[in-house]
Amino acid sequence: MPKSYTTQARIADLGEPRVIVIGGGFGGLEVIRNLKHFNGQVVLFDRHNHHTFQPLLYQVATSGLETSSIVFPLRKRFSYRKNFYFRLAEVNQVIPEEKVIETSIGKVHYDYLVIATGATTNFYGMQDVEKNGLPMKSIEDAIGLRNRILRNMERALLTDDAEVMNSLMDYVIVGGGPTGVELAGALSELKNNVFPKDYPELEMSHMDIYLVEAGPRLLGGMSEKASEKAKQYLESMGVKVMLNAAVKSYDGYEVTFNTGEKLISRMLIWAAGVKGSAINGLKPEVMTRPGRFLVDEFNRVKGYEDIFAIGDIALMEGDPSWPKGHPQMAPPAMQQGKLVARNIMNLKAGKPLKPFRYSHQGSMATVGRNKAVVDMKVFKTQGFFAWYIWMFVHLISITGFRNRVFTFFSWVWSYLSYDRSNRLIIGRPKDEL
Repeated sequence: MPKSYTTQARIADLGEPRVIVIGGGFGGLEVIRNLKHFNGQVVLFDRHNHHTFQPLLYQVATSGLETSSIVFPLRKRFSYRKNFYFRLAEVNQVIPEEKVIETSIGKVHYDYLVIATGATTNFYGMQDVEKNGLPMKSIEDAIGLRNRILRNMERALLTDDAEVMNSLMDYVIVGGGPTGVELAGALSELKNNVFPKDYPELEMSHMDIYLVEAGPRLLGGMSEKASEKAKQYLESMGVKVMLNAAVKSYDGYEVTFNTGEKLISRMLIWAAGVKGSAINGLKPEVMTRPGRFLVDEFNRVKGYEDIFAIGDIALMEGDPSWPKGHPQMAPPAMQQGKLVARNIMNLKAGKPLKPFRYSHQGSMATVGRNKAVVDMKVFKTQGFFAWYIWMFVHLISITGFRNRVFTFFSWVWSYLSYDRSNRLIIGRPKDEL
């Protein structure tokens, strides 16, 4: 192997097989965790040095959790592994003919490559919405959203114009999936329990929260009972649910829908869709829309024997129970990561590969205090018991014991005090400097 492939990345060539994993999300970490007995090098590339527990981003955005509660250093996660290497870098492209990846710190050779780059926000080509709306896919997005929520409340205090004040206090959340539902519920709790104490000069009845869904119901991937119950919960909390309504444009002040209806708001939060974070270099015929690689039943990118793709970036058409591909959520990514690790071991040992079959255990979403909906494989429930299940599942899924403890005590404090601990504006926009 030419030394130029590893000089800049400073990964020694020990003559051992090398697995490169691109992306430190749920799937990527599961691959590495299950390669603990791999006799060779395991290298993780990511443009961030931490793993983010994305299901709880909305709680950081609404001041429910500290940022550090849902992020965990990637180096610390596998510090005990002698064959593990982490490199903070951007992967620009794959060069399959040379079996190398080209990164911002140089070229690196691989024997097996796992692409686990996840997904990014899909604005469906609406440039004005992309420019003026706020996504929520990263910890930076969550912090930016929290800053904007609190800053808008501060600004609302300073105006005598009723229309401007209302526009600063109104929120439009686009997307009726779990993220949109949970965010709408969290904002409603801020309105009802926290903001009246923080901003007694403001009349909270002027704060409107709209949840907009293009389809006929919320939580389209869950049961109709869960969907209807979530809608009832939200409406009882003061959220205005708009179904069969799609955003047509947004200029930063006025939201226009396909129905012709318009809303005035300085805050549009986009939780309506994702697309794969694809990497250049592979055959164009393996790329599908929106941004996912076609993979076979072993999660190998079609046409390649040594390149795998898992999670949100992969589209598998060979699973009989999921002919249109698996949902872009953490459980499929983790199950695929576990199996890919085993199949890499099988490839190395010359053993046959095992096909992937997704075991769907259920879906859940929380709406607010004592309110959640859960569709498990064996039962369905709503209300307090569902809320307890949601908290338990998310708590044990967070990476790091310290993070679990911090999250648990933050939830206990919020439940007992009706308060949110982290109402901080970090940084200032350039127009205020």
